[in-house]
Amino acid sequence: MARKFFVGGNFKMNGTIESIKSIVKGLNEAQLDSNAEVVIAPPALYLLLVREHLKNGIQVAAQNVFDKPNGAFTGEISVSQLKDSGINWSILGHSERRTILGESDEVVASKTKVATEGGVSVIWCCGESLEEREAGKTVDVVERQLAAVSAKIGDWKNVVIAYEPIWAIGTGKVATTQQAQDVHAAIRKWLKANVSDKVAEETRILYGGSVNGKNCKELAKQEDIDGFLVGGASLKPEFVDIINANQ
Repeated sequence: MARKFFVGGNFKMNGTIESIKSIVKGLNEAQLDSNAEVVIAPPALYLLLVREHLKNGIQVAAQNVFDKPNGAFTGEISVSQLKDSGINWSILGHSERRTILGESDEVVASKTKVATEGGVSVIWCCGESLEEREAGKTVDVVERQLAAVSAKIGDWKNVVIAYEPIWAIGTGKVATTQQAQDVHAAIRKWLKANVSDKVAEETRILYGGSVNGKNCKELAKQEDIDGFLVGGASLKPEFVDIINANQ
């Protein structure tokens, strides 16, 4: 079964009502690849604004979700609140939350379990630091992160994996096409060995890390790269070119 090309846009902590309306207008008017699944993740404050104005066919993701159903958790958003608002995706485990906000593999895994079991699909992120890359530990780090989430979830059908080398996020540095493909292949091999052939074959693995309109087409050609999780470029017109990279 062919895996459907997937492009996520992570706005991070960027945007205003005016600028986000402009991005949404651009996406609504663009000719997008009908065979690509597109999900955009504005800051939480603008989730409903985007959901209200975005055309059918493009979905909306939160940039985080909490692993408790409700209660005294100031600043957090629950799975049921996302569902109630028509938000059916969340990004979890992004390196900025792991490194800046201290989220452990286990915390990310717990959030992933609660989200997927509650009906919110997850773009689950993994990746290594420059120090880990230079020490030859890339695959070890990614496999450790995979093992943590695999211990918590039994059903992978609502999980999309995003491999994001930390050293390539927002730096302008991009893993070479071969470096990216090699890690994606290693992730698929791990899924095959530790989960199932079916999950390994069907799970989409995205590349993230300074993806732009110039490098996306070559990356999209790789056997195990099923799309992208895009940061800064998702705020720019070239995001349309990235969505259409697999045409």
